[in-house]
Amino acid sequence: MAEYILPLERLIEQFRRLPGIGQKTAVRLAFSLLDYTADEAKAFADAIIGAKEQIHSCKICHNIADGDICQVCADERRDRSTICVVEDARAVLSLERVREYNGVYHVLGGVISPMSGIGPDKLNIASLLSRLDGSVREVIIATNPTVEGEATAMYLTKKIKALGVGVSRLAYGIPVGSDLEYADEVTLMRALEGRRSM
Repeated sequence: MAEYILPLERLIEQFRRLPGIGQKTAVRLAFSLLDYTADEAKAFADAIIGAKEQIHSCKICHNIADGDICQVCADERRDRSTICVVEDARAVLSLERVREYNGVYHVLGGVISPMSGIGPDKLNIASLLSRLDGSVREVIIATNPTVEGEATAMYLTKKIKALGVGVSRLAYGIPVGSDLEYADEVTLMRALEGRRSM
């Protein structure tokens, strides 16, 4: 005998497919939806379908957009001489929250990962290189400090420098409020490399 009736089991399974959602959370979310009115449930379903139909990739930088180009690329006040390269659109949103960067972005759509069968040809690297037309002075590589992120950064650095464009990498280091004794070697190395004078 199934633990839940079939319609509820299907709903739980759909929630479980989301990243970071385990069985208990999926059950809790499914039961929450059962408390929705028919109109609320329809609005929820319509929002999911609408997002899938209306959100797509910016034709310039591959960020999320609801038109041909994203809000960043459409903003004429942005400094187009600097491109910040990120793994995904979530990184764009994180950097935009800081409100310190005024350049444009390029979303790779992942990182080079031979173990997962992802080579440079499966990422938005060719379109990045085509954007380096002489008006771009600097490319900031902001991939995550993972093995794959570092490999991608090294690959991009070689390609971009060959075109005569300056390349920089985000500094990584010790988070505010943490202790040195708990930092791993890679974090400490990055903190030393990214140090600045006071």
